[in-house]
Amino acid sequence: MVRFLRPLVRGATYTRLVYLWVPMLVVSVWVLVDDTRMWVPAALLVPAGLVPAVRTGEGVQARWLLTPGQEDTGFSVAPAKTWRDRLRTVVWLQARLLLGLLTAGACVWLPILAVELARLSAGYRAYGIPVLRDAAPHWAFALLAPLPVLALYGAVVGLGALATAGARALLGPSAAERLTALEERTEQLLERNRIARELHDSIGHALTVAVVQAGAARAANSPEFTERALTAIEETGRAALEDLERVLGVLRETRTPVSSRPTLADAGRLLESARVSGAEIDAQVTGPLETLPGPVSREGYRILQESLTNVLRHAGAVPTRVRVAVAEGALTLEVRNPLPDTRAQSARGSGLRGIRERAALLGGRARTGPDGGDWRVRVELPPG
Repeated sequence: MVRFLRPLVRGATYTRLVYLWVPMLVVSVWVLVDDTRMWVPAALLVPAGLVPAVRTGEGVQARWLLTPGQEDTGFSVAPAKTWRDRLRTVVWLQARLLLGLLTAGACVWLPILAVELARLSAGYRAYGIPVLRDAAPHWAFALLAPLPVLALYGAVVGLGALATAGARALLGPSAAERLTALEERTEQLLERNRIARELHDSIGHALTVAVVQAGAARAANSPEFTERALTAIEETGRAALEDLERVLGVLRETRTPVSSRPTLADAGRLLESARVSGAEIDAQVTGPLETLPGPVSREGYRILQESLTNVLRHAGAVPTRVRVAVAEGALTLEVRNPLPDTRAQSARGSGLRGIRERAALLGGRARTGPDGGDWRVRVELPPG
């Protein structure tokens, strides 16, 4: 019983009723003009449905009135772009008009029928319903009076559900719109993953350098070394704050230009930061870095940053060899460091996964893992 009466407390039941009543406004106005040609409103809806913007209006109404409060409504609010979508809109307008007529008839005549049955049970004649006009008054009609009310309840709920199902079928996104939505969703996921990698690489590097520098300064007990360590921490922290502000700008949709992201031309600060942290960096760059395409250079910088961060985090201040080679717009980057048995780097960290993802997005490949007693990160990125 509770389940049967549940639609009475749902707001969608009443908003759907309003949705079905809206077409009757057109019919009501036309009745004042000419009540002998009731087919005219249906005919006028045909050219109206061919207007691309009408599909948008129908979709918005369906979202707000048929499925109020739902996020995934299944209705498209984009203008019709193909003739197929326009014809689907025309069919829906005709179906909505028909459902509206049925709803209006139920809402008008079923209550009148209930009242006339009640009048007959009370000893009065029924004049509002032709079928009951010749019926003699009798108390038994009181037993039939609730039936039209129940029928009205079923008609409102049933026609509302039917309208929702029909609207989803005819106002739902087309195949092209579904593909566009899927592409937008994919772009959003890629952007979120990129932002996560940016934060991991930049902030992770800054925190690693700060921890290593602070520990080394305490162990050295040298004012001069402490001064250099504090300077390195300050510079790395400032760079991390710039990266953080840039990423937050993307989240705030401030249209921060992509060109503001660091590139391999700024790799000097990464190498110097690692050297100040105690690592012996043997860096060699061959080829013109300035000829690298922007995406390759930017991702190469982040890959180098994460590789050096892993060296400091997992191996400490150890001799590290960095090789960067540029040839015809392609980039080969390799970072090697000794791999102590007691402090093996994990091949499952999110940083290494991020390196492989960055390389894959640019059509390149990344290999990470032990190699002859060293830990090696080798990345090859093709021209953008």
